[in-house]
Amino acid sequence: MIRDQETINQLIDTIGRFVRERLIPAEEQVASEDAIPEDILQEMKDMGLFGLSIPEEYGGLGLTMEEEALIAFEIGHTSPAFRSIFGTNNGIGSQGVLIDGTDEQKQQYVPKMATGELIGSFCLTEPDVGSDAASLRTTAIRDGDHYVLNGTKRYITNGPEAGVFTVMARTNPENKGAGGISAFLVDGDTPGIHRGKPDKKMGQQGAHTCDIIFEDCRVPAQNMIGGPEKEGQGFKTAMKVLDRGRLHISAVCVGVAERLIDDALRYAMDRKQFGKPIAEHELIQAMLADSKAEAYAARCMVMDAARRKDAEENVSMLASCAKLYCAEMVGRVADRAVQIHGGAGYINEYAVERFYRDVRLFRIYEGTTQIQQIVVARNMIREAQ
Repeated sequence: MIRDQETINQLIDTIGRFVRERLIPAEEQVASEDAIPEDILQEMKDMGLFGLSIPEEYGGLGLTMEEEALIAFEIGHTSPAFRSIFGTNNGIGSQGVLIDGTDEQKQQYVPKMATGELIGSFCLTEPDVGSDAASLRTTAIRDGDHYVLNGTKRYITNGPEAGVFTVMARTNPENKGAGGISAFLVDGDTPGIHRGKPDKKMGQQGAHTCDIIFEDCRVPAQNMIGGPEKEGQGFKTAMKVLDRGRLHISAVCVGVAERLIDDALRYAMDRKQFGKPIAEHELIQAMLADSKAEAYAARCMVMDAARRKDAEENVSMLASCAKLYCAEMVGRVADRAVQIHGGAGYINEYAVERFYRDVRLFRIYEGTTQIQQIVVARNMIREAQ
């Protein structure tokens, strides 16, 4: 739902210009230094990017899902690392608190997330727990007015920078399933938190992940999302935020695909073989056309699901459809872009080499492609019964 077309158009234009003039020129620096320059980070905060989806009453922009998707298309035109630093604040870092948190929790944490003063991070994945998130082993044992957390979380986005962690931990050892899991807000400076070395990744340099280790970490009981009376509701809270997160990532995939298509098209029009630009060769045209058609289909899919979400429809299956298709689509587009560049596409002089590695992650986080397939199929079966 677009609330005011003129306002959203101005925001899209502003962010599009920021992407072209500030972010794209800094891509190589971010990749080589594995860090986002502080001046760019401050500009992102000043523009409100850390609070895109956070309600205005907490200092955010309060974008609808459709409006957020349009912005994500623009952000996708540059390195995914830029989006990663503010993405958690808009998604799983803040949405769980907004949906199920107490008024006190919202007032304490969300305004600081909206401005970027506080970087949020979401701790679910563990060394032996990935797609089967309900089997997590991190424990939170009640001790008076506190819970004592012990366990290790892995591949935690923004782990090195985070000021607050949303931590999923098992509060009921007798319940081995999802019902034994609770969600906690844990301040980054709490004694007992240890941050591992930043992971060396295949791609997305500048977006940092690391292990987060909890060792007899004492967290006030009032920091359980929703309060102590919400014990055992943590996994349900996590599931509630997935629809928005998956649609956001899907939109980013579309934006990245559009950037890759633009780069491949420009290269194909400039590069000459057999006496003419390779863009005039039919097999090159076929790869360009297939990429354009798939990106267009993905954009339409995201916009339809976003509008349905804004209309308060249940879009869990559609969000999984979008994440499944868009993440796979951008991988195919990246592969064709490298192929169109030929040998040059394998050299880091061209952005397609970096994007080829960057986009591989989209098929893994926010639920793997295989998890999306299971979600979609199970919903289909349930609806048919």
